[in-house]
Amino acid sequence: MLPYETIAAAEAALGRNLTASEALWFRYSARMPDFLLYYHNILFLFIIFTLVPLPLALLELRLPSVLVPYKLQPKVHLPASSFFQCYKDVMRAFLLVVGSLMIISYPSVKLVGIRTGLPLPSAGEMAAQLAVYFLIEDYTNYWIHRLLHGRWGYEKIHRVHHEFTAPIGFAAPYAHWAEVLILGIPSFMGPAIAPGHMITLWLWMALRHVEAIETHSGYDFPLSPTKYIPFYGGAEYHDYHHYVGGQSQSNFASVFTYCDYIYGTDKGYRYHKAHLSKVIYFQLSGKKSCTETLKFQLRKQRGADGENREANGWNYNEKFE
Repeated sequence: MLPYETIAAAEAALGRNLTASEALWFRYSARMPDFLLYYHNILFLFIIFTLVPLPLALLELRLPSVLVPYKLQPKVHLPASSFFQCYKDVMRAFLLVVGSLMIISYPSVKLVGIRTGLPLPSAGEMAAQLAVYFLIEDYTNYWIHRLLHGRWGYEKIHRVHHEFTAPIGFAAPYAHWAEVLILGIPSFMGPAIAPGHMITLWLWMALRHVEAIETHSGYDFPLSPTKYIPFYGGAEYHDYHHYVGGQSQSNFASVFTYCDYIYGTDKGYRYHKAHLSKVIYFQLSGKKSCTETLKFQLRKQRGADGENREANGWNYNEKFE
């Protein structure tokens, strides 16, 4: 809640006129308690995980031929009931787990110093803080994700998220309730270390979860603007992790790829990419051998069933690390 009765009082305190965005913020938040502003995140997440994955889901269900050239596992076709069940499970987790976490975490938000008042942060300040948030979350998430692929963590918790061996956008937050809680830690570490304005926190939550949906979309679009972000993993990178499944010791990164590269947990993926490049070359040049043809067909069937994922040494991670 802002400590000013009128815009004139706010301008007198700042010693200047309010910008258009600051005036809008004043009108919206002047009489609204800070905890309600923080709880906006629950509404934003509900809207994001309802609307952002929806266009691709509708196209996949109604006009799948339009998306086939871009689908990473083209042999996998989920029924509408799977999409709807996934959405229901995610919304249930939001209400019971994320909603509860938001409610009890508000004192921490005040403690670390996330502010709601004036002036609003500049675009440069917000960009710098968002960069810090992404880097901190990415590094912390890498190690938590890697630990969850240990035998106990995977069998007890993380296997739920890997039920979708061919991920879809709605499945980005689909996980065991304990994993939802655990992965909330990296998301909050950045704002705790470099606290900013509530608007920056809103934007951080929105961008991070839109990115998660894109990463789990199951499609690799050549003109996606994310391809111009340095070290960005994206859908194709993370799809390999889901495809290999529980045995995967590769591609743990949530956003960027530098941790996998530094710690050597992208070897299987890099071998996979190099091998596919050779197969495509032989396909195009007419010099393919029987073995290369077989591997190429396995790639085309990627995700068709569980057996293909392990057939003929396809788990490059186990074989070549």
